[in-house]
This record gives sequence, C-alpha cells and structure tokens, in this order.
Amino acid sequence: MVDRTQPDRVTFEQAVAYACSSGHAAFAATPVFGDDQERAEGLRLFIIEGDGQGGRKIRFIAGPFFSAALAANEVLADDEIPDGVREMLFLPSSFSEEWLSDPIQVLVARLVQAAEIVAPEMPNYLDAKTARSAPEVTFPIRAIGRASPRRGDDS
Repeated sequence: MVDRTQPDRVTFEQAVAYACSSGHAAFAATPVFGDDQERAEGLRLFIIEGDGQGGRKIRFIAGPFFSAALAANEVLADDEIPDGVREMLFLPSSFSEEWLSDPIQVLVARLVQAAEIVAPEMPNYLDAKTARSAPEVTFPIRAIGRASPRRGDDS
C-alpha cells in the first residue's frame, strides 16, 4: 500500500475520464446529519464505475451507518446527476458490486483501501464483527433526506 495521507482528489470530469479509460472507479461521499446537526447518521455516496469498455455508470448509494439495509442503490441517468455531484471531488479507486452487501461504513472503508489511502483516523470497519440485514430490507427514502421521491418510490 502506498503511504498517502493526502490523497489526490479529482473533479467529476476527471473522475469520469479515469473510470472510462481505466475500467476502475472513483468515489465521493457526503455525510447525512441527524436532527441535532452535530452527528452524522449516514452518508450519500457516488461511485463512478468504468465498464472496462470505455463506458461508465454513476451509482448513487445512501444509507445509515451500521446497517446493510441501504436507503438508495441506483444507477443515475446522465440527466439525473445533480449539479452538486458535478461539483464534488472524487478519489480514484476500484469497486466491486459484492461490497454492496456490507454496511455503508464498510463499503467506504473498502473504497478507501482500494484507493491505497492511509487513513489512520478511520476506524477499522473491515475487521469489525457485523450483523447483516436480509436482502429485501430497505430504508425509506426519507431517511437520507431526499426532497422528493424518485419515480416508483412510495416511501
């Protein structure tokens, strides 16, 4: 692992170019705060995945910490990508869909590890004992603060 404590972040456009040319991924995350606005209760995660053939998809994942039940796990169409995401900075990494069965903090730990970033202040979620939800369990979309439901979402 490369000893990097100050990772190189890239713009959305650079992250898309990286994912398309390398077949790897880049990610950005933003915390979701509770009512007290002092403690993060979950996060929103955007992963730009290269398909290995010059294309890409952008995945939106959100959910509470310490639960494998995600509030959102969807691929965004180009016209659904919020402007705020295009303004975020991304970390080049890699990604496996198998990681989606993990609690969101473990998913982020895997992405950070794959980016070869040394994060001494980050708890070791990869070796922590975890309990899993059944695959059909989801959280209502309102749990992640989306202003309006997406098409087909009744929560």
